[in-house]
Amino acid sequence: MTTIWGVHNDQPQLDLVANGFVSIGWDDLGDLTDLKDDREDAKERVARHRPFLKPGAIPVTAGTLLSFRHRMRPGDIVIYPYKPDSTISIGRITGDYYFEKDAPTHANRRRVTWLRTGVPRTTFSQSARYEIGSAVTVFQVKQHKQEFLDFLDGTPPAPSTVEAEPEAAADEAADQPDPERIENYTRDFIIETLMTKLEGIDFEHFVAHLLGAMGYRTEVTSPSRDGGYDILASHDPLLLEPPIVKVQCKRTTSPIGRPEVQQLTGTLAAGGSELGLFVTLGSYSADAQHEERHRQNLRLINGRQLVKLIFEHYDEFSLEYKRVLPLRPVYIVDRSMS
Repeated sequence: MTTIWGVHNDQPQLDLVANGFVSIGWDDLGDLTDLKDDREDAKERVARHRPFLKPGAIPVTAGTLLSFRHRMRPGDIVIYPYKPDSTISIGRITGDYYFEKDAPTHANRRRVTWLRTGVPRTTFSQSARYEIGSAVTVFQVKQHKQEFLDFLDGTPPAPSTVEAEPEAAADEAADQPDPERIENYTRDFIIETLMTKLEGIDFEHFVAHLLGAMGYRTEVTSPSRDGGYDILASHDPLLLEPPIVKVQCKRTTSPIGRPEVQQLTGTLAAGGSELGLFVTLGSYSADAQHEERHRQNLRLINGRQLVKLIFEHYDEFSLEYKRVLPLRPVYIVDRSMS
């Protein structure tokens, strides 16, 4: 029977998907090839190398090492939640544990063939997302195992219940002690609400309202116009003084690619008088992000960053949009735009 594992990895510079592996830290414990499949032996090794750990943390760390070194097996499925853009990648473990001695970090690794990558978290049920938000680095997915297997077989997960319980995600998260789970649940709630309650043109007006709350004067362009942007924004009340910001909005959780971004940049005047802003509920492909890095007049806002902006400026929202997005105070932990 197929076993599904979850692995949390907070080292985006490793690019696990592009390089075909999953990894864990604890490099100071050295090569784990000689680690016995024995909990007491693992606990002794952790205690010896990490004397600063609290007693309760030693068995947790030992269990993580044993799972990664011995319990995982080739053929098992692995789920990798990627926090920077709130996506999930799913792959199949293809090799035994190995120690990458020349790696600058996370030398404990296993080879993976990725089957689905960059899948929006909101593709899955709220409870499934909660399970893979486990506080430990390596964990076994049991309760929602079939949902993830069905997804790999092409069966769509059950629809979200966000319409029936508009604050259920935030309420459930608020009862939990892990602040990172609170953040993930709240972000998912906001993105699902915007997906289910707004049509495309409504989302454009929502983004324009958010920019207005940030101090911009905005104008939503005609729906019949197909020129690569949906909103004009400026600090000038008449939208005449540069720089003028041209905004493209995509109400989707699917990754945005470089061609869509280039459609926006192709409308920008030379010389810096016009800037491009792309806003989506999902993420951007690697080539789209490369486009942003090499253009000073372009900014890409993904779903995670959009939620951060919503929280920062929510007090300035009109009553209409507060009804669309009824939020009670929930404290978000990490708050970088990256």
